[in-house]
Amino acid sequence: MLVIKVDSQSEVDPDWAYDAFDRRDRSLDGQFVGAVKTTGIYCKPSCPARRPLRENVEFFWKAGDARKAGYRACLRCKPDEVGRDREAVAMALELIGQSEDALSLEAIADAVGYAPHHFHRLFKRETGVTPAVYARSLRAKRAAEALDGEGSVTDAIYDSGYSGPSRFYANTKGHLGMTPSAWKNGGAGVTIRWAVVPTALGQMLLAATDKGICRLSFDEDETALLKRFPKALIIAGGKALEDLVAGAVAAINHPSLMPDLPLDVSGTAFQQAIWKELQRIPPGETRTYAEIAAAVGKPKAVRAAGSANGANNVAVLIPCHRVIRTDGGLGGYAYGVARKEKLLETERKNA
Repeated sequence: MLVIKVDSQSEVDPDWAYDAFDRRDRSLDGQFVGAVKTTGIYCKPSCPARRPLRENVEFFWKAGDARKAGYRACLRCKPDEVGRDREAVAMALELIGQSEDALSLEAIADAVGYAPHHFHRLFKRETGVTPAVYARSLRAKRAAEALDGEGSVTDAIYDSGYSGPSRFYANTKGHLGMTPSAWKNGGAGVTIRWAVVPTALGQMLLAATDKGICRLSFDEDETALLKRFPKALIIAGGKALEDLVAGAVAAINHPSLMPDLPLDVSGTAFQQAIWKELQRIPPGETRTYAEIAAAVGKPKAVRAAGSANGANNVAVLIPCHRVIRTDGGLGGYAYGVARKEKLLETERKNA
């Protein structure tokens, strides 16, 4: 397979890039640009212009590299604005995170210099959720952390940014903590909604109870859920799943902007400790099984740490793909080493 070397540390597969370019994959805007030799311009993957022949296109990770090669930006898709858009989203995330009060869409958009309706679409495209959903998720996380402390429940509610108890209970219902509901008795008495959607990693199955996501996998369908939860009520789709699906897709495409999604998983105390440690690994970094075992206070339990890693039912969101062998090898992955390698590569670029 022909590979174009972009710099000393990364490579781009032109066949993969052209496939994304050919299908106008918006999720990869900002990840690379396609430069057309016959016109001398470079475009982002989602550019609506007619597609050139494969042999007339070369690809660059960065727009600046395309300019150095003598290409100019497309006036139709304006690929250079992608970077500005992402900077605006990053600024908005920081504003929301630092604000003690709920910010209106208008206030956020004005602060980053965009029209509200345009920025709403932009924010959701980049993160997978709307500004309001992101803010609610952030407040719920703060509330969960505050409730673990020694203060009163009322203090925790106000300290986490809610205007009062009624608003707190309305917004956090089913979003606090990891519960074992979907994992007991084959899911008896539990409703599980599911969807299968295409992603950059292939077909993704996402399933969730009213508490949160209980399964994220690849190359599976509802048959896997019926086997795993034979006593649960399994229902396809539904509006309740839309934000979770969008957030999971965003986590795959832009790991550094991963939204805080509710999970409903259960395991032994050791497994739970391992999974929490996995979530502490920053995107773009890896840890060995030995390092994970040591981090949870069980340095000799390397093999057990590997087993707990493999028992993870929520791929990507609990990033078991960030664990590698002590010798530096990738090790195994339930959904194929190629996927693991692609996840890590995407995260390194984002980081």
